[in-house]
Amino acid sequence: MNDLAMVLRQTRYEQKTFWRNPASAFFTLVFPVMFLVIFNLVFGNDTAKGNLMSSSTFFVPALTAFAVISATFTNLAMNVTVARDQGRLKRVRGTPLPTWAYLAGKILNSIVVAALLVVIMLVIGIGIYGADTGGAHWGDFVATLVVGAVCFCALGMALVPFIPNEDAAPAVVNFTILPLLFISDVFIPLPPSTPAWLTTLAGIFPPVHFAHGLLYSFVDIPGYPFDPFDLVVLGIWAVVGMVVALRRFSWEPRR
Repeated sequence: MNDLAMVLRQTRYEQKTFWRNPASAFFTLVFPVMFLVIFNLVFGNDTAKGNLMSSSTFFVPALTAFAVISATFTNLAMNVTVARDQGRLKRVRGTPLPTWAYLAGKILNSIVVAALLVVIMLVIGIGIYGADTGGAHWGDFVATLVVGAVCFCALGMALVPFIPNEDAAPAVVNFTILPLLFISDVFIPLPPSTPAWLTTLAGIFPPVHFAHGLLYSFVDIPGYPFDPFDLVVLGIWAVVGMVVALRRFSWEPRR
């Protein structure tokens, strides 16, 4: 079997495993949608970014970023940690399946789930809440999605070696990503009065660049153009994540 066939077969297996766990699939798909519905119910009549757009328009790309991060970074870090601690990674390594094909299948599965979530979020946001897509640059939007998904997959794999055990995985993963989402124009539109040091701190990390890349390509906002530098930062973090994952990844449970 050639390399591509092995990866596709492993991806198909991961997809079957994902959908045969209804609770996991349900919360993975429904959690971001629930946020979109709640935020629109609470803030739907407000405006964002200095009254330049409705809150409904803001939350569609912002929570799409959250959905992709959840499907890639969060799910990969937790699932691979559980597989490691339960000995499944060690057993897989002893089979004829190349280890890289196994991990590629997991990553592609996360990307497929993320793509499905993006479609769901756009359909609900545009179709039900009437998010404004005037002047949208869909090429930039898709490019940001692709680079962002790769970036957060790499960072999810890079975080696994630093998670001590499967019981600690939810706490470590959420502690790593949730605070950044609150200061990265994801859960709330940051007002102009936000301290400069806080925006500078957020700019070091990839969530704000992912959220801004999606937002400013989703709708044309005067004074807020799409900035390709956001893709550069995401690419740099993707490389950092890959290097850390390759150097520190362990197939056996931590002692």
